[in-house]
Amino acid sequence: MNFDINDLIAFRAVAELGNFRKAAESIHISQPAISRRIEKLENALGTQLLERTTRKVNLTSVGREFDKQVRHILDALDATLLNIRGVAASRMGEVTIASVPSAVNYFVSSVVKIFHQRYPKTRVRIIDDSANQVLMAVQNGEADFGLNFTGSQENDIEFTPILEEHFVAACHKNHPLAQHKSVRWSDLSKYDYISVSKVSGNRVLLDQALAGLVNQPQSMFETQHGTTMIGLVEAGLGVAALPAMAMPKKGHPLLVSIPLLEPVVKRKMGLIKRRSVSLTPAASELYDLFVQSSKSMKPSQ
Repeated sequence: MNFDINDLIAFRAVAELGNFRKAAESIHISQPAISRRIEKLENALGTQLLERTTRKVNLTSVGREFDKQVRHILDALDATLLNIRGVAASRMGEVTIASVPSAVNYFVSSVVKIFHQRYPKTRVRIIDDSANQVLMAVQNGEADFGLNFTGSQENDIEFTPILEEHFVAACHKNHPLAQHKSVRWSDLSKYDYISVSKVSGNRVLLDQALAGLVNQPQSMFETQHGTTMIGLVEAGLGVAALPAMAMPKKGHPLLVSIPLLEPVVKRKMGLIKRRSVSLTPAASELYDLFVQSSKSMKPSQ
């Protein structure tokens, strides 16, 4: 076909940044030059890859599928040219991981920090979304791998458990519960309660676990993500139930984490990836780092 690697690089830049000017600047060519490369690529493929508007450039449905393949091609080529692991520290590349938001703030960020120190030229994209969306991102190839508490029942997904964590009560340090060594779920019903919405995987898990509890906490505030719940708790608006992984380590100036009993609710976190697809060298490095980091991790309870 009548296109080359530079045309693919130009396409990836536009697909990633959604803007011809920014894309041209990122790969150090002029805007007319990058437009010519995209036009050349579309002519060679005989289809439109991008939808151009006055403000933004979007991928067509064909363009989205093509983008997934181009990312894998460029990653594989990069790894081959740089002799894979032998010069991993100096290579440039990209890894995309998907994770439920409750794991991003403290666990994922700490692992990515270590990875960045080792491989400062490798770009990391994080898709923080609901459990179902994380699973879909891995299944459709949008993410190299994911961190999730669902996926173990999927035939096309390899689920590797890395840790089991409890749900804990989160409250402000000045809250009446803050001095308790443990609290019962029924205790939370005495205070303004902050919950996640019914579309959250954590909400489904909690609703099932607490189905037989007579005195269940009723939400005064409802959010989409655990990070927003933590913000409301920090503001002193109420108490919340969160996975231990979502909470900061001890010593936070405002937040207190207390074990929740009667019942003890747990979730099993794991790494998910497609069974039929091998990880790129960079993704494999980050995947292994998650496994190693989880072995030494003791979530707050």
